[in-house]
Amino acid sequence: MGKSLNRKDLDEPVQKPYRKLQVDDLPIIDVPETLDYRKLLADYEAQHGRPLRPIQRRANAKHRVPDSLTCPRCQAPSSYLYANNGGKGQYQCKVCQCRFNHRNRFTKQAVFRCPHCKKTLEKIKERKEYHIYKCKNNDCPFYQANLRRMTKKERQQFQQDPQAFKVRYLFREFLFDFLPLASSSPIQPKVDLSRLAASPHVLGLVLTYYVNFGMSSRETAAAMKDIHGVSISHQTVLNYANSAALWIKPFVDRFPYELSGSFCGDETYIRVKGRWHYLFFMFDAVKKIVLSYRVSPKRDTLSAIQAIDDVLRKLPSLPDDLSFVVDGNPIYRLAQHFFAQHGISFDVRQVIGLTNEDPVSEEFRPLKQIIERFNRTFKGNYRPTHGFGAEEGSVSFVTLFVAYFNFLRPHSALEGRVPVVIPELADLPHMPARWTKLIAMAQAFLQQEAA
Repeated sequence: MGKSLNRKDLDEPVQKPYRKLQVDDLPIIDVPETLDYRKLLADYEAQHGRPLRPIQRRANAKHRVPDSLTCPRCQAPSSYLYANNGGKGQYQCKVCQCRFNHRNRFTKQAVFRCPHCKKTLEKIKERKEYHIYKCKNNDCPFYQANLRRMTKKERQQFQQDPQAFKVRYLFREFLFDFLPLASSSPIQPKVDLSRLAASPHVLGLVLTYYVNFGMSSRETAAAMKDIHGVSISHQTVLNYANSAALWIKPFVDRFPYELSGSFCGDETYIRVKGRWHYLFFMFDAVKKIVLSYRVSPKRDTLSAIQAIDDVLRKLPSLPDDLSFVVDGNPIYRLAQHFFAQHGISFDVRQVIGLTNEDPVSEEFRPLKQIIERFNRTFKGNYRPTHGFGAEEGSVSFVTLFVAYFNFLRPHSALEGRVPVVIPELADLPHMPARWTKLIAMAQAFLQQEAA
């Protein structure tokens, strides 16, 4: 017989420390000016006395250039573009000689320079999701300072195995496409709430027990039977929750929140299909509003980028002093680098450890503690679920919890008010009625957007 799992194994995830990764400062980014291929063609013809001909392609060419592809620097059409590296994704423009990758056309041949010595960085590795650049200038102040900090023993080790030490400036250029970060459209729910067999009040009761009180689906079904005499299965509870979440999610994500500008973020664990997943929260620490709630099987840079992107989308404009308070996980610094490559700048304040060992941790720890208290509140509601059998269920539960926290749950730090006050909800006498009204408002919101 296999070893049985005790309850504590399910409640407490195994600590998985993130890889020790040093993230250097942002590089200096030089972006060449945008050119016009029509002017370049005219200049070529005037200089050489003949036009620059499009590329003659063989009929049986192995690596073709998509017809829709254009040069990111001069906008030359595909007829002037080469497949430059044997079909591996790099192209070169015959008009302006620009080399670019089809997965990342936003940098427009940007040149990265070391912020310490101003020398051009050299690309040393190409990964699936990013390229690594290194400053190879031996006179770079950053490199020299790291060498001087070494002890005599470390210098001896460095002579024997230099790869074991990180002494040179490194920069990662991420290749995530920026546009696909938009929220995906909701799929059709399993239960059509407009044709609900039970009354809307029953739906409101189910959501109150399941979300507000943090009861499991089986406990909710038992409470509906024992207290209200309504016989429903635990699967019906889950179906109601999934359907309500699909309606409410666009309303939660695109509501015009009034934000303070004090943002903090953190990750916590939830269990999906028997494995620990990561839940990325972004939070307005003053208004007590949850702005991002991403569920991901990985604690990686893309998840941090998506969580920060959720916050940026809710800002009417980017303030000059925009900053995020997070823990010491380096993925947030890497996300900062990614957005800087797209002209979006903000500070990342990392609160490291449990004691204030640096000025940043001492100044911003109160904000970090706020989101940690929020995480404990979420875990109190999540724990009775014992995890989720599918990713859809985890996203639905988190969505409903965020809707409850933002619009329905009174907060002591706000003198008993909910974070986002909606008069139509505040005037209702009890929580089941507020849930059903919130769903109705979410449906009306979607109809207005579709009109």
